[in-house]
Amino acid sequence: MKDKISAVILTKNEEKNIKNCLKYLRFCDEIILIDDFSKDKTTKFAKKFRAKIFKRELKNNFALQRNFGLIKAKNPWVLFVDADEVVSSDLKKEIIDKIKKPDIQGYFLVRKDYIFGKEMKHGEFSTYGWFGNAKLLRLARKNAGKWKRNVHEFWEIKGETNSLKNPILHYSHPDLKSFIDNIDSFSYFHSKALEKEGKQVSLLKIIIWPVGKFAYNYIFRLGFLDGLEGFIVAIIMSFHSFLAWTRLWIHSKENYN
Repeated sequence: MKDKISAVILTKNEEKNIKNCLKYLRFCDEIILIDDFSKDKTTKFAKKFRAKIFKRELKNNFALQRNFGLIKAKNPWVLFVDADEVVSSDLKKEIIDKIKKPDIQGYFLVRKDYIFGKEMKHGEFSTYGWFGNAKLLRLARKNAGKWKRNVHEFWEIKGETNSLKNPILHYSHPDLKSFIDNIDSFSYFHSKALEKEGKQVSLLKIIIWPVGKFAYNYIFRLGFLDGLEGFIVAIIMSFHSFLAWTRLWIHSKENYN
């Protein structure tokens, strides 16, 4: 089992993306879907790629869902890929080469984001430069650590990590409706995570935080260089912040009353 890889994908109604995702994961020795009871053809398509499918309700906790995937993985290395992501050919070769190094416990992947079909080089999804933040720990040894936080989850592992050079391609939000629907869902999950962490909210924070987030992404992270798409992303991500904090405020008022 030395140097073998299990790929883990969390899915729910991903029939539009899953085939393209799985097509580029054939180099993995095992493919696992943790499916939140999809009602479309997601699992039907996945079976054609001989993926192992486990049905499990998300229950607003992405970290637990990913940790369940870790438990089901049989191989020493685990690669987490989202259904709307593609492992490029160069990244595949780099992964196969790098997992041979015995002293490394995990690798950060650079993610290249495409919104409305356009590559986003700045703003919220900037990859490089002073404000680059699109590096994600997605490849690690099975027993190196656990995923934490309900949403915007992260893989906390022990030991030495490194970064891979070639990007994983993220084809999210092909249109405005899908972007807004996604933000609506994630703002709900985010508000629950903030509540669980004991974060305090005020009307001032509801107003200031989204404005600050827009300025940070659009100006300091140079989102304006991505044109109209960069402006739309900055606005919607600011709205995401507004929704999350507002939902937390409303829920806190309901509990108080």
